[in-house]
Amino acid sequence: MSEIRDITLAESGARKIEWVKKNMPLLRNLEIEFEKEKPFAGKRIALSIHLEAKTAYLCKVLAAGGAEMYITGSNPLSTQDDIAAALVECGLNVYAWYGATDEEYNRHISSVLEHDTNIIIDDGGDLVHMLHTKYQDKICHVIGGCEETTTGIIRLIAMEKAGELKFPMVLVNNAECKHFFDNRYGTGQSVWDGIMRTTNLIVAGKVVVVAGYGWCGKGVAMRAKGLGAQVIVTEVNPVKAIEAVMDGFDVMPMKEAAAFGDFFVTVTGCSSVITEEDFRVMKNGAILSNAGHFDVEVDVKGLKEIALESREERKNIMGYRIDDERWIYVLGEGRLVNLACGDGHPAEIMDMSFAIQALSAKYLVEHAGNLTEKIIQVPREVDEEVAARKLNYMGKKIDNLTSEQVAYLNSSTV
Repeated sequence: MSEIRDITLAESGARKIEWVKKNMPLLRNLEIEFEKEKPFAGKRIALSIHLEAKTAYLCKVLAAGGAEMYITGSNPLSTQDDIAAALVECGLNVYAWYGATDEEYNRHISSVLEHDTNIIIDDGGDLVHMLHTKYQDKICHVIGGCEETTTGIIRLIAMEKAGELKFPMVLVNNAECKHFFDNRYGTGQSVWDGIMRTTNLIVAGKVVVVAGYGWCGKGVAMRAKGLGAQVIVTEVNPVKAIEAVMDGFDVMPMKEAAAFGDFFVTVTGCSSVITEEDFRVMKNGAILSNAGHFDVEVDVKGLKEIALESREERKNIMGYRIDDERWIYVLGEGRLVNLACGDGHPAEIMDMSFAIQALSAKYLVEHAGNLTEKIIQVPREVDEEVAARKLNYMGKKIDNLTSEQVAYLNSSTV
Protein backbone atom coordinates (compact mmCIF):
# COMPACT_ATOMS: atom_id res chain seq x y z
CA MET A 1 0.00 0.00 0.00
CA SER A 2 1.56 3.28 -1.12
CA GLU A 3 1.94 6.29 1.17
CA ILE A 4 1.68 9.61 -0.68
CA ARG A 5 0.08 13.00 -0.11
CA ASP A 6 -2.69 13.25 -2.69
CA ILE A 7 -3.63 10.86 -5.50
CA THR A 8 -5.74 13.57 -7.15
CA LEU A 9 -2.48 15.25 -8.27
CA ALA A 10 -1.73 12.37 -10.63
CA GLU A 11 -2.77 14.15 -13.84
CA SER A 12 -0.32 16.99 -13.23
CA GLY A 13 2.48 14.51 -12.54
CA ALA A 14 1.66 12.47 -15.63
CA ARG A 15 2.04 15.56 -17.84
CA LYS A 16 5.47 16.27 -16.35
CA ILE A 17 6.59 12.69 -16.93
CA GLU A 18 5.35 12.76 -20.52
CA TRP A 19 7.33 15.97 -21.14
CA VAL A 20 10.65 14.54 -19.96
CA LYS A 21 9.96 11.30 -21.85
CA LYS A 22 9.88 13.31 -25.08
CA ASN A 23 13.38 14.55 -24.28
CA MET A 24 14.93 11.27 -23.06
CA PRO A 25 15.50 9.16 -26.20
CA LEU A 26 17.90 6.73 -24.51
CA LEU A 27 15.30 5.73 -21.94
CA ARG A 28 12.56 5.61 -24.57
CA ASN A 29 14.59 3.12 -26.54
CA LEU A 30 15.38 1.06 -23.44
CA GLU A 31 11.69 1.03 -22.54
CA ILE A 32 10.89 -0.57 -25.89
CA GLU A 33 13.70 -3.11 -25.47
CA PHE A 34 12.77 -3.93 -21.88
CA GLU A 35 9.11 -4.43 -22.77
CA LYS A 36 10.17 -7.15 -25.23
CA GLU A 37 12.96 -8.77 -23.19
CA LYS A 38 11.56 -8.44 -19.63
CA PRO A 39 15.04 -8.53 -18.01
CA PHE A 40 13.57 -7.84 -14.56
CA ALA A 41 10.69 -10.32 -14.69
CA GLY A 42 10.02 -11.63 -11.20
CA LYS A 43 12.43 -9.14 -9.62
CA ARG A 44 11.65 -6.48 -7.02
CA ILE A 45 13.55 -3.20 -7.26
CA ALA A 46 13.90 -0.76 -4.37
CA LEU A 47 14.69 2.76 -5.57
CA SER A 48 15.61 5.87 -3.60
CA ILE A 49 16.40 8.80 -5.90
CA HIS A 50 15.16 12.39 -5.94
CA LEU A 51 11.54 11.80 -6.84
CA GLU A 52 10.76 14.09 -9.75
CA ALA A 53 9.70 13.54 -13.35
CA LYS A 54 12.94 12.13 -14.75
CA THR A 55 13.28 9.63 -11.92
CA ALA A 56 9.64 8.69 -12.42
CA TYR A 57 10.29 7.84 -16.04
CA LEU A 58 13.24 5.65 -15.03
CA CYS A 59 10.87 3.82 -12.67
CA LYS A 60 8.39 3.28 -15.50
CA VAL A 61 11.16 1.96 -17.77
CA LEU A 62 12.25 -0.54 -15.12
CA ALA A 63 8.63 -1.55 -14.59
CA ALA A 64 8.28 -2.07 -18.34
CA GLY A 65 11.13 -4.57 -17.97
CA GLY A 66 9.03 -6.61 -15.58
CA ALA A 67 10.24 -5.16 -12.28
CA GLU A 68 7.96 -4.78 -9.28
CA MET A 69 8.90 -1.27 -8.14
CA TYR A 70 9.13 0.06 -4.58
CA ILE A 71 9.99 3.75 -4.67
CA THR A 72 10.90 6.51 -2.25
CA GLY A 73 12.73 9.84 -2.43
CA SER A 74 16.30 10.54 -1.35
CA ASN A 75 15.72 14.01 0.06
CA PRO A 76 12.68 15.43 1.93
CA LEU A 77 12.56 18.59 -0.22
CA SER A 78 13.09 17.02 -3.65
CA THR A 79 9.99 14.81 -3.80
CA GLN A 80 7.22 16.22 -5.97
CA ASP A 81 3.81 15.07 -4.75
CA ASP A 82 2.17 15.09 -8.17
CA ILE A 83 4.93 12.84 -9.52
CA ALA A 84 4.44 10.39 -6.65
CA ALA A 85 0.70 10.37 -7.36
CA ALA A 86 1.24 9.72 -11.07
CA LEU A 87 3.42 6.68 -10.34
CA VAL A 88 0.85 5.25 -7.95
CA GLU A 89 -1.83 5.81 -10.59
CA CYS A 90 0.33 3.67 -12.92
CA GLY A 91 0.35 0.83 -10.40
CA LEU A 92 3.79 1.39 -8.86
CA ASN A 93 4.43 1.38 -5.11
CA VAL A 94 5.50 4.76 -3.74
CA TYR A 95 6.31 5.86 -0.20
CA ALA A 96 7.26 9.53 -0.26
CA TRP A 97 6.03 13.07 0.04
CA TYR A 98 7.41 16.60 -0.02
CA GLY A 99 8.61 18.01 3.29
CA ALA A 100 8.85 14.70 5.12
CA THR A 101 10.08 14.87 8.70
CA ASP A 102 13.09 12.76 9.63
CA GLU A 103 10.73 10.17 11.13
CA GLU A 104 8.56 10.10 8.00
CA TYR A 105 11.59 9.94 5.69
CA ASN A 106 13.02 6.95 7.54
CA ARG A 107 9.61 5.28 7.67
CA HIS A 108 9.29 5.59 3.90
CA ILE A 109 12.71 4.00 3.39
CA SER A 110 11.70 1.20 5.75
CA SER A 111 8.47 0.67 3.82
CA VAL A 112 10.43 0.18 0.61
CA LEU A 113 12.80 -2.35 2.17
CA GLU A 114 10.14 -4.48 3.82
CA HIS A 115 9.32 -6.15 0.50
CA ASP A 116 12.36 -8.46 0.13
CA THR A 117 13.76 -6.48 -2.78
CA ASN A 118 16.36 -7.95 -5.14
CA ILE A 119 17.96 -4.86 -6.70
CA ILE A 120 18.83 -1.63 -4.86
CA ILE A 121 19.05 1.67 -6.74
CA ASP A 122 20.35 4.23 -4.27
CA ASP A 123 21.20 7.93 -4.24
CA GLY A 124 23.36 8.79 -1.25
CA GLY A 125 23.38 5.40 0.43
CA ASP A 126 20.36 5.53 2.73
CA LEU A 127 18.79 2.31 1.39
CA VAL A 128 22.06 0.40 1.69
CA HIS A 129 22.74 1.81 5.15
CA MET A 130 19.32 0.83 6.49
CA LEU A 131 19.57 -2.64 4.96
CA HIS A 132 22.84 -3.23 6.78
CA THR A 133 21.62 -1.86 10.12
CA LYS A 134 17.87 -2.44 10.47
CA TYR A 135 17.04 -5.07 7.84
CA GLN A 136 19.99 -7.46 7.86
CA ASP A 137 17.54 -10.36 7.54
CA LYS A 138 16.52 -8.99 4.12
CA ILE A 139 20.05 -8.96 2.67
CA CYS A 140 19.76 -12.58 1.55
CA HIS A 141 17.26 -11.49 -1.10
CA VAL A 142 19.56 -8.83 -2.62
CA ILE A 143 21.41 -9.57 -5.86
CA GLY A 144 23.18 -6.21 -5.82
CA GLY A 145 22.65 -2.51 -6.32
CA CYS A 146 23.64 0.71 -8.05
CA GLU A 147 24.78 3.95 -6.42
CA GLU A 148 24.08 7.29 -8.10
CA THR A 149 26.20 9.81 -6.20
CA THR A 150 29.71 10.65 -5.05
CA THR A 151 28.52 10.83 -1.44
CA GLY A 152 26.99 7.37 -1.66
CA ILE A 153 30.15 5.94 -3.19
CA ILE A 154 32.23 7.37 -0.34
CA ARG A 155 29.95 5.56 2.12
CA LEU A 156 30.14 2.32 0.14
CA ILE A 157 33.93 2.35 -0.07
CA ALA A 158 34.15 2.93 3.68
CA MET A 159 31.82 -0.03 4.27
CA GLU A 160 33.80 -2.23 1.89
CA LYS A 161 37.11 -1.34 3.55
CA ALA A 162 35.59 -2.19 6.94
CA GLY A 163 34.36 -5.54 5.58
CA GLU A 164 30.73 -4.53 6.17
CA LEU A 165 29.31 -4.43 2.62
CA LYS A 166 27.33 -7.62 2.07
CA PHE A 167 26.40 -7.46 -1.62
CA PRO A 168 27.82 -6.07 -4.90
CA MET A 169 27.26 -2.39 -5.70
CA VAL A 170 27.85 -0.83 -9.10
CA LEU A 171 29.40 2.64 -8.82
CA VAL A 172 27.20 4.37 -11.38
CA ASN A 173 28.56 7.81 -10.52
CA ASN A 174 32.03 6.71 -11.66
CA ALA A 175 30.85 6.01 -15.20
CA GLU A 176 32.16 8.55 -17.69
CA CYS A 177 28.65 9.11 -19.07
CA LYS A 178 27.56 9.93 -15.51
CA HIS A 179 30.13 12.18 -13.85
CA PHE A 180 31.44 13.88 -17.01
CA PHE A 181 27.98 15.08 -18.00
CA ASP A 182 25.62 14.74 -15.03
CA ASN A 183 27.98 16.23 -12.46
CA ARG A 184 29.60 18.88 -14.63
CA TYR A 185 26.89 20.02 -17.06
CA GLY A 186 23.82 18.84 -15.12
CA THR A 187 24.84 20.25 -11.75
CA GLY A 188 26.38 23.33 -13.35
CA GLN A 189 23.12 24.32 -15.03
CA SER A 190 20.59 23.10 -12.46
CA VAL A 191 22.28 24.80 -9.50
CA TRP A 192 21.99 28.17 -11.19
CA ASP A 193 18.46 27.36 -12.37
CA GLY A 194 17.52 26.83 -8.72
CA ILE A 195 19.35 29.89 -7.39
CA MET A 196 18.08 32.29 -10.03
CA ARG A 197 14.50 30.99 -9.92
CA THR A 198 14.41 31.34 -6.15
CA THR A 199 16.18 34.67 -5.68
CA ASN A 200 15.23 36.48 -8.92
CA LEU A 201 18.63 38.21 -8.68
CA ILE A 202 21.32 38.82 -11.27
CA VAL A 203 24.55 36.81 -11.16
CA ALA A 204 26.59 39.04 -13.49
CA GLY A 205 28.91 41.34 -11.62
CA LYS A 206 28.64 39.33 -8.39
CA VAL A 207 31.30 37.32 -6.55
CA VAL A 208 30.54 33.60 -6.41
CA VAL A 209 32.38 31.34 -3.97
CA VAL A 210 32.37 27.68 -5.00
CA ALA A 211 33.50 25.27 -2.29
CA GLY A 212 34.98 22.17 -3.91
CA TYR A 213 36.38 21.72 -7.41
CA GLY A 214 35.38 18.19 -8.24
CA TRP A 215 33.22 17.54 -11.29
CA CYS A 216 30.22 19.27 -9.74
CA GLY A 217 32.28 22.25 -8.61
CA LYS A 218 33.80 22.58 -12.06
CA GLY A 219 30.33 22.80 -13.56
CA VAL A 220 29.04 25.32 -11.04
CA ALA A 221 32.11 27.54 -11.44
CA MET A 222 32.00 27.33 -15.25
CA ARG A 223 28.35 28.38 -15.39
CA ALA A 224 28.88 31.19 -12.87
CA LYS A 225 31.69 32.53 -15.03
CA GLY A 226 29.46 32.28 -18.09
CA LEU A 227 26.79 34.30 -16.28
CA GLY A 228 29.30 37.09 -15.70
CA ALA A 229 30.36 36.41 -12.11
CA GLN A 230 33.81 36.65 -10.58
CA VAL A 231 34.51 33.17 -9.18
CA ILE A 232 36.54 32.16 -6.13
CA VAL A 233 37.18 28.45 -5.50
CA THR A 234 37.99 26.95 -2.11
CA GLU A 235 39.66 23.53 -1.99
CA VAL A 236 41.55 21.10 0.25
CA ASN A 237 43.18 19.24 -2.65
CA PRO A 238 46.25 21.05 -4.06
CA VAL A 239 45.93 19.41 -7.49
CA LYS A 240 42.32 20.51 -7.89
CA ALA A 241 43.26 23.96 -6.61
CA ILE A 242 45.91 24.32 -9.32
CA GLU A 243 43.37 23.17 -11.89
CA ALA A 244 40.96 25.88 -10.72
CA VAL A 245 43.68 28.52 -11.03
CA MET A 246 44.54 27.35 -14.54
CA ASP A 247 40.85 27.43 -15.43
CA GLY A 248 40.93 31.14 -14.61
CA PHE A 249 39.53 31.21 -11.06
CA ASP A 250 40.92 32.66 -7.87
CA VAL A 251 41.67 30.19 -5.06
CA MET A 252 41.80 30.88 -1.34
CA PRO A 253 40.66 29.36 1.98
CA MET A 254 37.01 29.73 2.92
CA LYS A 255 37.87 31.93 5.92
CA GLU A 256 39.25 34.49 3.44
CA ALA A 257 36.69 33.98 0.68
CA ALA A 258 33.80 34.41 3.13
CA ALA A 259 34.32 38.17 3.22
CA PHE A 260 34.03 38.55 -0.56
CA GLY A 261 31.17 36.32 -1.66
CA ASP A 262 27.72 37.43 -2.79
CA PHE A 263 26.67 33.84 -3.62
CA PHE A 264 28.10 30.71 -1.97
CA VAL A 265 27.67 27.19 -3.36
CA THR A 266 29.08 24.19 -1.49
CA VAL A 267 29.77 21.03 -3.51
CA THR A 268 32.27 19.07 -1.41
CA GLY A 269 30.42 16.08 0.03
CA CYS A 270 31.97 17.00 3.40
CA SER A 271 30.53 18.60 6.54
CA SER A 272 30.97 22.04 8.16
CA VAL A 273 32.34 23.72 5.05
CA ILE A 274 30.81 27.10 5.96
CA THR A 275 30.65 27.73 9.71
CA GLU A 276 30.24 30.45 12.32
CA GLU A 277 33.64 32.08 11.73
CA ASP A 278 32.64 32.49 8.09
CA PHE A 279 29.17 33.86 8.88
CA ARG A 280 30.75 36.50 11.11
CA VAL A 281 32.66 38.14 8.24
CA MET A 282 30.15 37.81 5.40
CA LYS A 283 28.63 40.74 3.55
CA ASN A 284 25.15 41.93 4.31
CA GLY A 285 22.89 40.02 1.91
CA ALA A 286 25.21 37.06 1.30
CA ILE A 287 23.28 34.11 -0.15
CA LEU A 288 24.25 30.58 0.87
CA SER A 289 23.35 27.39 -0.97
CA ASN A 290 24.43 23.77 -1.03
CA ALA A 291 24.66 21.32 -3.92
CA GLY A 292 26.15 18.41 -1.96
CA HIS A 293 23.94 15.43 -1.20
CA PHE A 294 23.45 15.98 2.54
CA ASP A 295 22.48 19.21 4.32
CA VAL A 296 25.67 19.32 6.38
CA GLU A 297 27.95 21.55 4.31
CA VAL A 298 26.47 24.86 5.46
CA ASP A 299 26.14 24.89 9.25
CA VAL A 300 22.55 26.11 9.26
CA LYS A 301 22.06 24.98 12.87
CA GLY A 302 25.02 27.12 13.95
CA LEU A 303 23.70 30.07 11.96
CA LYS A 304 20.34 29.79 13.71
CA GLU A 305 22.07 29.80 17.08
CA ILE A 306 23.92 33.07 16.47
CA ALA A 307 21.06 34.80 14.65
CA LEU A 308 19.33 37.67 16.45
CA GLU A 309 16.30 37.29 14.22
CA SER A 310 15.09 35.04 11.41
CA ARG A 311 12.29 35.18 8.89
CA GLU A 312 11.17 33.68 5.60
CA GLU A 313 11.87 36.25 2.88
CA ARG A 314 10.13 34.29 0.12
CA LYS A 315 9.64 30.61 -0.69
CA ASN A 316 12.85 28.67 -0.02
CA ILE A 317 14.74 31.73 1.29
CA MET A 318 15.31 32.06 5.04
CA GLY A 319 16.95 35.22 6.33
CA TYR A 320 19.09 35.37 9.48
CA ARG A 321 20.13 38.67 11.06
CA ILE A 322 23.49 38.28 12.77
CA ASP A 323 24.04 41.88 13.94
CA ASP A 324 22.39 45.29 13.71
CA GLU A 325 22.82 45.59 9.95
CA ARG A 326 23.77 42.27 8.37
CA TRP A 327 21.43 39.58 7.06
CA ILE A 328 22.54 36.24 5.64
CA TYR A 329 20.20 34.17 3.48
CA VAL A 330 20.02 30.39 3.11
CA LEU A 331 18.32 28.71 0.16
CA GLY A 332 16.31 25.49 0.49
CA GLU A 333 17.26 24.92 4.15
CA GLY A 334 20.81 24.16 3.04
CA ARG A 335 19.62 21.08 1.15
CA LEU A 336 20.34 20.36 -2.51
CA VAL A 337 19.56 23.71 -4.09
CA ASN A 338 19.00 22.36 -7.59
CA LEU A 339 16.21 20.09 -6.33
CA ALA A 340 14.93 21.87 -3.22
CA CYS A 341 14.62 25.06 -5.27
CA GLY A 342 14.25 23.64 -8.78
CA ASP A 343 13.56 20.59 -10.94
CA GLY A 344 17.04 19.09 -10.87
CA HIS A 345 19.21 18.29 -13.86
CA PRO A 346 18.01 18.76 -17.44
CA ALA A 347 16.17 15.81 -18.96
CA GLU A 348 18.79 15.25 -21.66
CA ILE A 349 21.50 14.88 -19.02
CA MET A 350 19.55 12.48 -16.82
CA ASP A 351 18.76 10.47 -19.94
CA MET A 352 22.39 9.34 -19.94
CA SER A 353 22.69 8.88 -16.17
CA PHE A 354 19.50 6.86 -15.91
CA ALA A 355 20.38 4.77 -18.97
CA ILE A 356 23.56 3.84 -17.09
CA GLN A 357 21.41 3.00 -14.05
CA ALA A 358 19.01 0.82 -16.04
CA LEU A 359 21.74 -1.06 -17.90
CA SER A 360 23.76 -1.54 -14.69
CA ALA A 361 20.72 -3.03 -12.98
CA LYS A 362 20.28 -5.35 -15.96
CA TYR A 363 23.97 -6.30 -15.70
CA LEU A 364 23.48 -7.29 -12.05
CA VAL A 365 20.54 -9.54 -12.92
CA GLU A 366 22.42 -11.15 -15.80
CA HIS A 367 25.44 -11.88 -13.58
CA ALA A 368 23.58 -12.77 -10.39
CA GLY A 369 25.63 -15.14 -8.26
CA ASN A 370 28.80 -14.68 -10.31
CA LEU A 371 29.98 -11.33 -8.94
CA THR A 372 32.77 -11.84 -6.41
CA GLU A 373 33.70 -8.20 -5.84
CA LYS A 374 31.55 -5.96 -3.64
CA ILE A 375 32.60 -2.73 -5.40
CA ILE A 376 32.02 -2.85 -9.16
CA GLN A 377 32.79 -0.21 -11.75
CA VAL A 378 30.30 0.29 -14.58
CA PRO A 379 31.43 -2.06 -17.37
CA ARG A 380 33.22 -0.16 -20.12
CA GLU A 381 30.91 -1.58 -22.75
CA VAL A 382 27.89 -0.11 -20.95
CA ASP A 383 29.50 3.33 -20.83
CA GLU A 384 30.42 3.23 -24.50
CA GLU A 385 27.02 1.87 -25.55
CA VAL A 386 25.26 4.76 -23.82
CA ALA A 387 27.65 7.30 -25.38
CA ALA A 388 27.23 5.82 -28.86
CA ARG A 389 23.45 5.83 -28.59
CA LYS A 390 23.44 9.39 -27.31
CA LEU A 391 25.62 10.60 -30.18
CA ASN A 392 23.26 8.93 -32.63
CA TYR A 393 20.23 10.69 -31.11
CA MET A 394 22.15 13.98 -31.30
CA GLY A 395 22.68 13.42 -35.02
CA LYS A 396 26.47 13.26 -34.67
CA LYS A 397 28.94 10.78 -36.12
CA ILE A 398 32.55 9.97 -35.27
CA ASP A 399 35.46 8.23 -37.00
CA ASN A 400 36.17 4.51 -36.71
CA LEU A 401 39.65 3.04 -36.51
CA THR A 402 40.79 1.11 -39.55
CA SER A 403 42.14 -2.43 -39.08
CA GLU A 404 45.64 -1.05 -39.74
CA GLN A 405 45.21 1.58 -37.00
CA VAL A 406 43.97 -1.05 -34.54
CA ALA A 407 47.00 -3.21 -35.36
CA TYR A 408 49.32 -0.23 -34.88
CA LEU A 409 47.84 0.66 -31.50
CA ASN A 410 48.10 -2.95 -30.38
CA SER A 411 51.69 -3.33 -31.52
CA SER A 412 54.66 -3.20 -29.18
CA THR A 413 56.10 -0.17 -31.01
CA VAL A 414 53.54 2.25 -29.55
